[in-house]
Amino acid sequence: MAKRSMHPHKTPAGGIAPTAARTLIERAYEQLRADIIEGRLAPGEKLRVEHLKDRYEVSAGTLREAITRLVSDALAVAEGQRGFRVAPIALEELEDITQLRVQIETEALRLSIQAGTSAWREAVQAAYAALSDAEPIVPGRRREWEQLNLRFHEALLSGHASPWTLRVLRLLSRHSERYRSVGIHLPGSLREVHAEHTEIYEYAMAGQAARAALALEAHIRATPDILIQALREGRITLPSADQNQVGEALLA
Repeated sequence: MAKRSMHPHKTPAGGIAPTAARTLIERAYEQLRADIIEGRLAPGEKLRVEHLKDRYEVSAGTLREAITRLVSDALAVAEGQRGFRVAPIALEELEDITQLRVQIETEALRLSIQAGTSAWREAVQAAYAALSDAEPIVPGRRREWEQLNLRFHEALLSGHASPWTLRVLRLLSRHSERYRSVGIHLPGSLREVHAEHTEIYEYAMAGQAARAALALEAHIRATPDILIQALREGRITLPSADQNQVGEALLA
């Protein structure tokens, strides 16, 4: 990872100003989060503060604050006095995340379409157009696509004003990204993500709430279906998550 030169503002006593400290924590958090989601920090990998503080060019204290935020997001786990590790990922977890997303997001979409105003339609149209420009997904634009994908999904639900729904779904989306990183470019998998988005969009714009919800459910379930099929066909190998329990697995 390329290093970035940072020169935080100093207080008269020589310490880092509170605003600059928060900025450093936020930057380290975002970089760590991206590295976990995109697999550069592997599931189960030890987060060694003394090593990683140089990688992210922050102090040990700043890095611990950033990792603590990742623990709150369930992207990292604390091991008592032994430090931190990247949270493991498993098909069982993916199935749980998927079921929650289906239950919450499809109902929110139905309500959003029913309550949708002209402002909602304009927001969905703008988000869909921006996402379409970034599809099909190419490696160099992956982060941009993830942001536009989140914007599109949140725009679809924005007609139903429920801040807590969006907060919960944003947390679930962060975890879904980890599995999407594995499944979206899996060799041999046939999936037209843009076509899926278009189907949801067209039903939403036509006010067909039930059909839009069904299309959204199929879209949400596509990643776990692809991964499970790839596992059955031997196209991916899942190493053991617990050597004492045969069959429990982590995605490498």
